Amino acid sequence: MSTSVLPAISAQSAAPPVLAEVVRSGFVEGRHRGSLVVLAEDGSVEFALGDVTAPVFPRSSNKPMQAAGVLRAGLELTGERLALAAASHSGETFHLDLVRKMLAEQGLTPDRLQCPPDLPLDPQEAEAYLASGAVRERVTMNCSGKHTAMLAACALRDWPLETYLDPEHPLQQLIHSVVEEAAGEPVAAVGTDGCGAPLMAISLTGLARAYRSFVLAAPGTAERRVADAMRAHPEYVAGTRRPDTWLMREIPGALSKMGAEAVQAVALPDGRALAFKIDDGATRTLGPVLSRALTLMGVEAPVVRRIGRAPLLGGAREVGEIRAVF
Repeated sequence: MSTSVLPAISAQSAAPPVLAEVVRSGFVEGRHRGSLVVLAEDGSVEFALGDVTAPVFPRSSNKPMQAAGVLRAGLELTGERLALAAASHSGETFHLDLVRKMLAEQGLTPDRLQCPPDLPLDPQEAEAYLASGAVRERVTMNCSGKHTAMLAACALRDWPLETYLDPEHPLQQLIHSVVEEAAGEPVAAVGTDGCGAPLMAISLTGLARAYRSFVLAAPGTAERRVADAMRAHPEYVAGTRRPDTWLMREIPGALSKMGAEAVQAVALPDGRALAFKIDDGATRTLGPVLSRALTLMGVEAPVVRRIGRAPLLGGAREVGEIRAVF
């Protein structure tokens, strides 16, 4: 009789904790695991779930640091333009109009962008866009504001435009340094983000530290300028129907940015901060997990309850929810 040999499971490979459950008709039909860290006002770890020291790709949660990099390169951006440089925009008309305007102001054309052609990120905007007969464009891709700022910084410094996404490019090396400085730790790995830009891996604790450093940075620094622009113009960072916008608009001084594969980072003006990642990348969990974490931090505001609602539908009616379980 043959016997199968299963691989031993080491302590290091233990599954992270369940942060959210999918409940349909009173039945738990799914669970989402992940890791989460909360920093106290002094920057120490107040509590943590899962492994918050292992490197992760923050995806678009890295964008404030990338925007600070273009400022350090000497590019002058303020207001809505700087917020858009740190954005994962929804592809609403005001987003696309400003991207095109920024390109024209810098003497650039959309064909210079190396982000892939895409539809608007917001489903409602995508439906209207397709109904108008439009096709995928680079300008419409949610990272086009960031790419426009990167190109503009390279043009200003007379750095090569054709290779602005190369990890060895001077701009990307500068951004690499900004990420390490803000996170307080070395970049553990460099990959390629969905938009084609270099992507720096840091820990969740490092990501929370980075956001904390931005809100506490001295006025006039690149980091504080990015944080202030994002908080003053949150609709340009995300969109009118996005939780990051709602949170920054309704909680004074909050800095918030989500990333693909279910990453979220938030800093409060008193220096408290959080970061988490859902292991399976389920972005539907972001609202409930973020709402619960903010509640545990003592943040009380209607928007916290609003972003925490994630109903499940059956037959076009609400039959369940995605809920945080920590």
